[in-house]
Amino acid sequence: MDPLSEVLSLLKPHSYITAGFDAGGAWALTLDDLAGRIKCYAITQGTCRLAVEGIDAPVRLQAGDCFVLPSGRPVTIGSDLDAEPKRASEVLDPNRSGEIVTYNGGGDVFMVGSRFEVSSPHAEVLLRTLPPLMRVRTSGDRARLRWSIELMMEELREGRPGSSLVAQQLAHMMLVHALRLYLDEGSRDGVGWFAALADPQLSAVLGAMHADPAFPWTVQELAARADMSRSAFAERFRGRTGETPIAYLTRWRMMLAGERLVHGDDTLARIAGSLGYESEHAFNTAFKRVMGTSPRRYARAGFEAAGSHGLADGHG
Repeated sequence: MDPLSEVLSLLKPHSYITAGFDAGGAWALTLDDLAGRIKCYAITQGTCRLAVEGIDAPVRLQAGDCFVLPSGRPVTIGSDLDAEPKRASEVLDPNRSGEIVTYNGGGDVFMVGSRFEVSSPHAEVLLRTLPPLMRVRTSGDRARLRWSIELMMEELREGRPGSSLVAQQLAHMMLVHALRLYLDEGSRDGVGWFAALADPQLSAVLGAMHADPAFPWTVQELAARADMSRSAFAERFRGRTGETPIAYLTRWRMMLAGERLVHGDDTLARIAGSLGYESEHAFNTAFKRVMGTSPRRYARAGFEAAGSHGLADGHG
C-alpha cells in the first residue's frame, strides 16, 4: 500500500456520527468532541467562519469548501463567532447519526460530513503532526469528492433503508478524497509524516520505506530515491518530519510490529525477521527504545484494551 493508505489503515478510522447540519441566523458551536477524532465536513450552502487554535485569524468557509480537522485542537465554528457558543456534543447528538440536524431554524448554512473515531494506539502520535485545518475546494475537476458529498446528502435526505450505512461508507470516501486533494495541492504547512507526503521527493522516499520496511535502508540509498545529495536529503527530511530518516524508519517498523502484536498471532521471532531484524534480541531492544515498553507487555496491554473496548461497545 502507499503511505497514506497504510497510515489510515493503522489509524482505523470508523465513522461515529454521519449527519447533515442545517443552521440559520446567528450561531456558534464549540467543537468539544475532537480529541482522538477526525472531523470531515463539506459546506454545500451558505457561509460560516472557523476559528482554530494555532491559526491566527478565523477562516471563512463557503459553499464548495471541504474541511478536515484532525489534530484535536479547540475549534469554534459559526455564522457569528461573537455569539455565545453552544457545545457541539449537545447539538450533534450521536444517537441521531444518519439524520439532518436543524439548528436555530436552519435555512442559511448547510453542511454534511462525519466524525471519525480512531482506534489505533498510535493515533496521538500520527494525528498531532497533521495541520490543524486542511481545506480543499470541491469545485472544478474534483468530481470524485463532489460525487461522494452529493450522494451522501441524498442518502441523508431520503432516509431509505440502509441509508445510514451507505452514508458512513461515503464519509470514508469523502475523507480520503479530501486528504488526497490536500496532498496534491502541495501544502508545506506543519512538520510530520503528512508534511513529508506533500513533498514529491520525500514522498517517494516514504513510499520506498513503506513498501519494504525490512530492507536495510541507508541514508545514502534513501537520498538516491529522492534524487538528492546525502546531506541535502538528510537536512530536508529532518526539517519536514522532525526526525532523521532512520529514526522515522525505525518508528514505522515498531508501529507495524505493535499492530501485529495486538491483532496477529505471529511469534516475536517472525515479526522481528519480517521487519529486518536478525535477532529477537535486537528487535526487542529497538521496540522498547521506541515504544517505551517490551513487545510482550505491549501485546498484553493491547489485548486487555481491546477486550475492554469490546465489552463497552457491546461486542464482548
